[in-house]
Amino acid sequence: MYTDGLKFDDRGLIPAVVCDHETNEVLMVAYMNEEALRHTVETGNATYWSRSRQELWVKGATSGNVQRVRWVRVDCDMDTLMIGVEQTGGACHLGYRSCFFRELHHGEWERICEKVFDPREAYGS
Repeated sequence: MYTDGLKFDDRGLIPAVVCDHETNEVLMVAYMNEEALRHTVETGNATYWSRSRQELWVKGATSGNVQRVRWVRVDCDMDTLMIGVEQTGGACHLGYRSCFFRELHHGEWERICEKVFDPREAYGS
């Protein structure tokens, strides 16, 4: 089974670096447990484990900003996944394509891109 040999942490989680399947632009970092990974592989929809809510969540189920999985890779230590996705809308819950929308310039964090969706419309309040 594809989960054999994966090194989940003591909480049963493994980090997943999520990137654009063509450009490798890093969009976000999330965590998966075995069930999330299995659901991702079976459905093709990126599914993660919410550490704050303690439940599975399918990316885009609320916002419509879905991630269709194109490939899954594992690093040499088998303790981190890299997920290549086709991203609809933004990956960031703050409305940006990538969660990595700030860059350090002269000791200050500067926004380096514009929002691609309004999180209030996607998530309410």
